[in-house]
Amino acid sequence: MAGPLAGLRVIECGEGTSAAYAAKLLGDLGAETLKIEHSEQGDVTRTRGPFPGNTPDPETSALFLYLNANKRGAAIDLTHPRGREALTRLVGEADLLIHNVPPARMPALGLVFDDLHRRNAALIMTSISPFGATGPNRDFKAEELTSSNAGGWAWIVDPDVGDRNLPPLKSFGDQCNYQAGLNAAVASLGALLARDLHGAAGQHIDVSVQECVMTFLEMNFIHYSYGGRVATRYGSRVLHPWSMLRASDGLVFMVCVEEDQWSRFVEWMNAPEWASLEVFADRFLRAENWDALKPFIEEWTAERTVDEIFQGGLRRRIPVAPVSMMSDLLTDQHLRERDFFVKLAHPRAGTLEYAGAPWKLSATPWELRTPAPLLGQHTEEILAAAGYGRGEIDKLADEGVI
Repeated sequence: MAGPLAGLRVIECGEGTSAAYAAKLLGDLGAETLKIEHSEQGDVTRTRGPFPGNTPDPETSALFLYLNANKRGAAIDLTHPRGREALTRLVGEADLLIHNVPPARMPALGLVFDDLHRRNAALIMTSISPFGATGPNRDFKAEELTSSNAGGWAWIVDPDVGDRNLPPLKSFGDQCNYQAGLNAAVASLGALLARDLHGAAGQHIDVSVQECVMTFLEMNFIHYSYGGRVATRYGSRVLHPWSMLRASDGLVFMVCVEEDQWSRFVEWMNAPEWASLEVFADRFLRAENWDALKPFIEEWTAERTVDEIFQGGLRRRIPVAPVSMMSDLLTDQHLRERDFFVKLAHPRAGTLEYAGAPWKLSATPWELRTPAPLLGQHTEEILAAAGYGRGEIDKLADEGVI
């Protein structure tokens, strides 16, 4: 059964995760997705791993395999004039071009929207960059750490040790660029719907990673604009308990700030004497004196397993949840019964298990159909389909363009 985006033609180029993730989301829903990589070294994610057996191999990087399943791959040097000409010809048959090339470098790689739009008036081009294609910061370079701080996310990340003076911290991984990819996919689908449903023209979508980060920070900007208050970090909550707590075999996260919840929690702990102290009399005092209260609570939680605390909290209507580790998630019964994990065979990496999609479509299902391409695996067939003859393809190969 075809996916909901079957028939949609997508081209992706650039480096790293943001454009690749956007194209992956569309490809997993059935779009025909072409990934263009540099003809020699390929995408940088091929070098990042992790690799099976810890043996570096550009064809078996887990990051690359995850981001690029359901794509065909072409290796084309866009810095070469004939490479840019090939891109232009391919764009002529595409619905959407997604890239994360920095604005200043876009002309050198043939990614000027007006030029491509003349070739294909219906084209949607989505550009992802750290600070967007306009404004005084448009040409600033940035890694994910930069974006996390520029968008304000790092400030509110805290390991829950109660020290509001700690420097900003970044979450593990490339989370900001994944968020940019998700936003790029949503915006692209919106533009495609506008084109196909309402006759709107093709258009250029400008995605800023910094602005993507700012949009998911909950009410932090409203706190400041309404009341001039800087958002709190986990370690400086005005209400408590609202914290990660140590169990005998892991961590749990508890939000027990309503007085009825606290009463049931105290009863569950067999009403220890310290719970009646005046310094813990209400949720504000418990927050003010959290440094003293937390050790008392953890003395109790540390004698119980994560599951004991979780199940006991459920029965008593006390909000508490396990802090899942990767090992927990990979064996999670709920995820397994929902068929969240998917196995896919790759010619070099073998059969591996991939994270699935967070949605289920009953009539047009999500599907991992094909593994990530080997570098340049489909170059010749893609160029042939675009009208290149055998002699032209051989010449491009001789010149190092492909």
